[in-house]
Amino acid sequence: MKWINVTLAAALLAVAGGGVAVADTSDKRIALSNNYAGNSWRQAMLRSWESVTGQAVTDGVVAAADAFTTAENQVTEQAAQIQNLILEGYDAIVLNAASPEGLNGAVKEACDAGITVVSFDGVVTEPCAWRIAVDFKQMGKDEVLYLAEKLPDGGNLLEIRGLAGVFVDDEISAGIHEGVAENPQFNIVGSVHGDWAQDVAQKAVAGILPSLPDIVGVVTQGGDGYGAAQAIKAAGRDMPVIIMGNRHDELTWWKEQKDANGYETMSVSIAPGVSTLAFWVAQMILSGQDVPKDLTVPFLRIDQDNLEENLANTEAGGVANTLYSAEDAASVVAEAKAM
Repeated sequence: MKWINVTLAAALLAVAGGGVAVADTSDKRIALSNNYAGNSWRQAMLRSWESVTGQAVTDGVVAAADAFTTAENQVTEQAAQIQNLILEGYDAIVLNAASPEGLNGAVKEACDAGITVVSFDGVVTEPCAWRIAVDFKQMGKDEVLYLAEKLPDGGNLLEIRGLAGVFVDDEISAGIHEGVAENPQFNIVGSVHGDWAQDVAQKAVAGILPSLPDIVGVVTQGGDGYGAAQAIKAAGRDMPVIIMGNRHDELTWWKEQKDANGYETMSVSIAPGVSTLAFWVAQMILSGQDVPKDLTVPFLRIDQDNLEENLANTEAGGVANTLYSAEDAASVVAEAKAM
């Protein structure tokens, strides 16, 4: 990750904007509104934000980039948080939302107050806001497509979902079920919520296993693969193909099994550093750039042949990650405009 000074950032953004004059943002204040921090992905997302925005503040790109996380994953609590940020006079709010529709009223209040709102990961549907997301539905479907390649005879699957009621959980699950519908050799015989956390997933899987027939695969959402493996091992069952979610503990376990017995799987998730892309997009909008309302970034996939490289670059307790620079944001915006 390389840092660029304010002058260079402005030049890059001017190029991305087709030569449009760029306003100085050194007096602008950007806030992060986050609805949940109870797993390793969210912690890595917050660390990514702090790392990139802290340097941007030091470099004078913006005056402040403060992060706020609600105590519970509740729409009403996050709506109140957004209203407080409006009263505190922030120029932009970068938002990881508890609900795609439930926060639209608070988001519209922010827009009406002249505040730029950029949602990411958990995006909102309010038209005045910007959205940065991966195709979560395709991500879920890709898990089943991988299993169809690896296990052409099919079999029973266990689904581990994420945090109930959240857009991301619904989309990934929809993709998984679409993939199964197109590959009827598979059958989902059980579904539990793991909340994207290995300890929650381990307990949930341990609780449902006694009621399940033999399973050949576990489709997941991230942060749950290692917990599933521990529960299945404790139950004395044959180890199925567990799709992993780019967490360090998952990649470490996978590497140990690969070395011991040639275990094969794949791992996929959105990079937690997408928060840093959302920051730079907000900064671009504040500087007067024309940015499309919907931006899509690829999910980060790890396969058998690049496991070791990705594990080596993932911090203990963290998640495989990509941090975005101002240059990266300019490229993402330029690509979206060219489509």
